Amino acid sequence: MPRIDETRPFLAVNIAVLTVSDTREMADDKSGQTLVDRIAAAGHRVAARAIVRDDAGAIADQLRRWIADSAIDVVISTGGTGVTGRDVTPEAFEQVFEKSIPGFGELFRWLSYQKVGTSTIQSRAVAGVAGGTYLFALPGSPGACKDAWDDILVHQLDNRHRPCNFVELMPRLQEHLKKPA
Repeated sequence: MPRIDETRPFLAVNIAVLTVSDTREMADDKSGQTLVDRIAAAGHRVAARAIVRDDAGAIADQLRRWIADSAIDVVISTGGTGVTGRDVTPEAFEQVFEKSIPGFGELFRWLSYQKVGTSTIQSRAVAGVAGGTYLFALPGSPGACKDAWDDILVHQLDNRHRPCNFVELMPRLQEHLKKPA
């Protein structure tokens, strides 16, 4: 069964929070604030926070800046994962992914189904890795952010979580770039 191995020390990771919205500002960004509060409560560091408009190029540009920043280990976005014409977050993320993590979206929708039923089919939550940085795109509601953090990310971003977690893999995310000895 999954568990926390108390013999291992907790390792805080640096997480950037990105809100994708044409209408939100920091003062009324409830979903972004939900993530910031949960990240801090778990003992991690909020390394950066931004709001960008629903534009695939602008989203991908912000992701690339944070991927290039060695002080950022993880990016979590909220918003733009639906199916309307302005929802382009998954497309922007796919522009930068080196590897996708399809199980994240699958698990998120499975968990969400238990709360919102078939409406979860409208979510295009995605995750992947680029430049040694984990990237997660969540829906834009505070409830979806709570569910993704509380039921998935808080565990996978805790190096004490057993049997495995994303943090212990961080040193190996770019091993394909190392030259053979």
